[in-house]
Amino acid sequence: MGELAIRVEDLGKRYRLHAGRPRYRTLRDTLRDAALKPWHRLRRLARGERSSAPDPRTFWALKDVSFTVASGEVVGIIGRNGAGKSTLLKVLSRITDPTEGGVDIWGRVGSLLEVGTGFHHELSGRDNVYLNGAILGMSRSDIARKFDEIVAFAEVEKFIDTPVKHYSSGMYLRLAFAVAAHLEPEILIVDEVLAVGDAGFQQKCLGKMGELGRAGRTVLFVSHQLATVKTLCSRVITLDRGRIAGEGPAEAQVAEYLAQLGRVAAVSPGERRDRGGNGAARITHLTFTDADGTPLERVLSGGCLRVAIGYHSNVVGCRPSLVGMSFWSEAGHKLFHIDSKEAGARLAPLAPEGEYACVLPRLPLPAGAYSVNVLLSVDGQVADEVDGAARVEVLPGDFFGAGRPANANGGIILVDHRWE
Repeated sequence: MGELAIRVEDLGKRYRLHAGRPRYRTLRDTLRDAALKPWHRLRRLARGERSSAPDPRTFWALKDVSFTVASGEVVGIIGRNGAGKSTLLKVLSRITDPTEGGVDIWGRVGSLLEVGTGFHHELSGRDNVYLNGAILGMSRSDIARKFDEIVAFAEVEKFIDTPVKHYSSGMYLRLAFAVAAHLEPEILIVDEVLAVGDAGFQQKCLGKMGELGRAGRTVLFVSHQLATVKTLCSRVITLDRGRIAGEGPAEAQVAEYLAQLGRVAAVSPGERRDRGGNGAARITHLTFTDADGTPLERVLSGGCLRVAIGYHSNVVGCRPSLVGMSFWSEAGHKLFHIDSKEAGARLAPLAPEGEYACVLPRLPLPAGAYSVNVLLSVDGQVADEVDGAARVEVLPGDFFGAGRPANANGGIILVDHRWE
């Protein structure tokens, strides 16, 4: 391994949970707790309890994480929701401080963690480019030299002097990535935020990250697009519940992660702990049936598939912003995404418990095994998100009505069509 760009040793990040406690403490609360603390300690000792027992009010997002990244290396970071990926990148980007352990970084860091991170809403796009460059330690002349290239990449020429608070999320993202990638960072850190952009822009960004890697820049890339991770990254680090679960060549790590997802899919979504969202509602189960409601263990290619998504909710009476699913191949390719918002469906308000169902009249998948991710959003915020919530096996079927099973010819999606 050559010269190091990043060294992480015994890194830990702990958060305090405030459920059931007032958000703000009074002076009386503080004095009372200080006075009672010795008595609590004596009582624990009398009971034979260890003083180092874990505090149930704390949560370790990262624990005992150690790794190194060589200069010029492109490393992917993968893991299920809640694994600690975003927390790790925030620590590496100096956005949040670690609770324990240390991080050494050699080189200027450019980060793209959330849409608009580091942008001032009241300033124009032009001013934000210069502001971010100054934060990275660049001179005004160096920024000016890169300015036209940044604006052209972001495709926001007409709006560069408009306050960014008026930008769409796509414009925000394009400019944010252009700034992060073009202001000469030695280390580029990119989170899943690229999923917000359109397909063309995603390919443009991936091409730029590959270009930076070939130019000797260091790239850390978090994504659920595993096929992209295999293509872009030489090495992959897998996180699970805040700890490193695996590290090695991208191909081997992605294969092991996909196998793990297959094992996890056997667990009901209601019992899964590796999930995202704010918890306003939780997905409890997925049920696959045909059009008549008969449960299916397997579905024919081109057959009707009805997916019922069960939930329980803490916000009764609100309509979900969207309920969605995405189907993924065993190789980690995202095949397609469907959701109620895109379909223009007006769903019933949330009950304490219930189901929403989606019907696919003709499943457009060739024979094979697929995993299903599910998402439930309330008031514009993700309430619950479960990767690999279920696994569905598709059997060969007469998708085209030709009297024989469809031949996928190496493709991954079947497209209904006719010839004239």
